[in-house]
Amino acid sequence: MKRIPMMLQLGLILFCVMTVPATILTWYSGTQIMGNSEDAIAESSLAGLNANRKLNENALNNLAQDTVRLAATNIFDRIRGFETFAELNENYNNVSGALSVLKELVNLNHRVNGVYSSYFYLDGADYVVSTDKGITALDRYEPIGWMEEALAGRRGISGVWYPRRMATGETVVSYVLPLNRLSTTTRGTIVVNLREKQIGEYLRSSEPGEHGYLLMKSDGTIISHNDKTLLLSDGTKQPFMQEVLESEAKEGYAYHELENERLLYTWSRSNLLGWWNVNIFSLDELMAKTRILQRSILLLTAVLIFIGSILTVFLATWLSKPLRELVRTVRARGNLGVADKNELAFLGAAFRRMQEEEEELYKLLQEREQDTRSLAIHQLLRGEVAKPVAEMFPEPYFRVAVVSIDRYRRYVNKTNPETRSYHRYLLISQCDSLFPAGVHARCVYQGEGCFAIVINYGQEELERGLRGIKEAFSAIRSKAAELFGHSVTIGVSSRAETSAMIQDRVVEAMEVIKHRMLEGSGGITFWKQEAEQGKSYIYPTNSERRILNFLDGGNLDSIMKELELIRGEIQSAQYISYDNIMFIYNQLIGVTLKHLRENNISTARIFAGRGNIYSAIASIDTLDELEEYLREFFGEIIQYLARNPGETGHGERIIHYLEAHFCEEIVFEEMAKEIGISYSYMRKIVYELTGKSLIDYINLLRIEKAKGLLLETKLNMKQIAEEVGYYNVQSFNRFFRKYEGMTPSSYKASKCRTIKNDKENQNS
Repeated sequence: MKRIPMMLQLGLILFCVMTVPATILTWYSGTQIMGNSEDAIAESSLAGLNANRKLNENALNNLAQDTVRLAATNIFDRIRGFETFAELNENYNNVSGALSVLKELVNLNHRVNGVYSSYFYLDGADYVVSTDKGITALDRYEPIGWMEEALAGRRGISGVWYPRRMATGETVVSYVLPLNRLSTTTRGTIVVNLREKQIGEYLRSSEPGEHGYLLMKSDGTIISHNDKTLLLSDGTKQPFMQEVLESEAKEGYAYHELENERLLYTWSRSNLLGWWNVNIFSLDELMAKTRILQRSILLLTAVLIFIGSILTVFLATWLSKPLRELVRTVRARGNLGVADKNELAFLGAAFRRMQEEEEELYKLLQEREQDTRSLAIHQLLRGEVAKPVAEMFPEPYFRVAVVSIDRYRRYVNKTNPETRSYHRYLLISQCDSLFPAGVHARCVYQGEGCFAIVINYGQEELERGLRGIKEAFSAIRSKAAELFGHSVTIGVSSRAETSAMIQDRVVEAMEVIKHRMLEGSGGITFWKQEAEQGKSYIYPTNSERRILNFLDGGNLDSIMKELELIRGEIQSAQYISYDNIMFIYNQLIGVTLKHLRENNISTARIFAGRGNIYSAIASIDTLDELEEYLREFFGEIIQYLARNPGETGHGERIIHYLEAHFCEEIVFEEMAKEIGISYSYMRKIVYELTGKSLIDYINLLRIEKAKGLLLETKLNMKQIAEEVGYYNVQSFNRFFRKYEGMTPSSYKASKCRTIKNDKENQNS
C-alpha cells in the first residue's frame, strides 16, 4: 500500500467507504424485510386496527357526551307535564315547547357524521319527539319495547349502545340514555340512532389487500361487517371467530389458511365498550408489495453505486491536490530519507520527525519550568510522590490544611473570572511567607473555592504545640478575608509521618471543613477522630408531621419554632455527621414538596425562578443560613396558598355534597370529576377529614337519619330503608347492626323503653 499513489489510495478508500456500507445496508434491509415482513405487517395492521378502533370510540364517545350534555339541560322540562299527544296539541305554547326539544335533537344529529335519527320519549307518554317523523303519536312510530332489553345491563347513570335493525330496514347502533334524576325531575329517555355504515367507515382499513372487517359485541353479535347480510347475526359462526372471542389477549394477530389462501386476522377489544374489532387481510397480497419494495431497493442501490463511483474519481483528484503540492514542497526543502514511498508514507515520516523534536523540546521546557513545585504539590495531593518533594519538604512531619471560601456561590456571583484568578494568585503567593522559619509550606488551588496547603515541620515546632503554624493560619484567615471580601474556614488534618500519607490527610481536612455546618463559618478546626461506629442517624419524624400540619394551617411562626427545635436537637446530639444534617433537611424539603403535589398544588408556580432547591441546600455552609433559607422556602408556600385558597378547599365541597345526597345512589368517580380531582385523592380527603372511608361515612349518615325516622315516624322498615337509600330491608338491617350493634327493631324498642321509663320517673 505504501508504494501505491496517494490519489489511487484515496479513490479506493472513498469508493469503499461509500460502496461497502451501501451494499451491507441493502443486503441487511432485504434480509430483514423478507425475514420479518409477516410480523412487521401484522404489527402495522394491528396498529392500524387500533387507530381505527380509537377513531370509532372517539366518535361514539363524542356523540354520547353531547347526548349527556343535552340531558343535563332543562329543555325537556318544557314537555314534562304533557303525557298525551292531545294535551301537547291543545295550544301553541305546548307545541312550541315540543318544537324546542325537536330543535335540540336536530342539532345533536349534526354534531357527528352518520346519525340517522334521534328521538325523545317521555315516560308514560303516548307520543315521541323525533327528528325523522317530528312530533308523532307512539302508535305511528317504530316500536320502542327494545329499550327495556337494551337498558337491562346498564350500570351507573351513563347510557348504553345497542345494535338493532329499525322498522325501516336501516341497521343502526342506538345510544339509549335515560335522563338522570340527579340533574332533572323529568323522566324520559333520549335515543340517538347512528348508521352502521358510518361505523364501517371508521373501521375500514386503508391497508392494501383488505379481505374484510368485523365488529362484534362481547357475546358474538355482529354490529358491523363488510357483508351487510351478516349484520346482527352470530359472529361465532364465522371462520375462526370463536378463537378470537376465547382469546385471553385483548389484542393480537394470527395467521390462518382458508380455501388455499393465507389470511391475517388482527383483533383488538375495546376497553370502553367491550366490543371486538377484527380485520382480515390477504397475506399474499401484502407480501407482494414487500417483494416489489425489495427489488426497488436493489435497483436504487445499484444506481447510487454507479453515481458514487463517478464522484469518487472527481473527489480523489480534488482532495489529494493540496497534499501532493505539500509533499513536493517538503521534498524540495529537505531529505527525510524516505524513498520509493507514496505521499502518505512520506508525510507520515515527516510528522513523526516533528513529533520527536516537539517531545524533546517539551521535556526540556518541563524540566526548566519555574512552577515545577506547584506541579509536584498537585501530584502529591493525588498520592503521586514526585522527585522535588524530598527537596521541598525535608522535615519529618506533615499536615494538610484546606482553606475554603465561605458562601462561595455568593462570592462567585459578585466577582468575574479574571478577578477570582487574581485573588487566587495573591493568596497563593503570600501564603508561603506567613509561616515561621523551620516550617515549609506550599499552597495550591484545588477548585470550587478551596486551597490546599501542604505543611512540613520538625520536632521543634511539634514541641511548641504548633504555635507558629496556628499563628500562620490566623494570618491566612485575615488575609483571605481582606482579599475575597468573604470569610474563610480552615480545616487542618492530623499529623502524617511520611509524604505518602498526604492524600489521606487531604480527605481529613475536607471532612473538617464540613464541621462549619455546626460550628459556624470563619473558624480554624483541627481533625479529631470521631467514634462514628454504632452511631445511628437521627430524624425528627414528629416535627415533620407537625410542620406539614402547620403548613396546611398557614402558620409560619409555628413552622419556624419546629425548625428551631430541629436545630436544637442537631446541636445537642453527642455526634452527628454532616451527611445526617443534609439528610434531615433534604428529607424535610422532599416531604413538603410531595405533600404539595399530593394535594394538587403546583410547586412550579410557587418556586418559579428559585432554581434547584436541593443544589441550593448543598451549597449552604451553616445552620444559620439553612434556617434562613427554609424560612423563605415555607414563607413562599404559605403566601402562595393564601393567594390561591381554591387549591385547598376541596374538602368542604366533598363533605357538603355527601351530606346533601347520601340517600341517593352516588357514582364516586363521576362526583370526583365534577369536583375536579381524582377519585383516589377524594378518598384521601374524606379519610383525613372524617377518619372513615367514603362508604363508611355515607352509611353512617344513612344510619343516623334512619335512627331519627325510627323514633319520630310511623314508617315501616321497608319504607325507612328506601328513604335513607337502601334497596332492601336486608341491606338496611345488615348495615344498622354493623354500626349500632343491634337490629333497627331492637334499637327502636330499646329507645322506646328508655323514654317510657324517663316519663314514669318524672311523674313519680
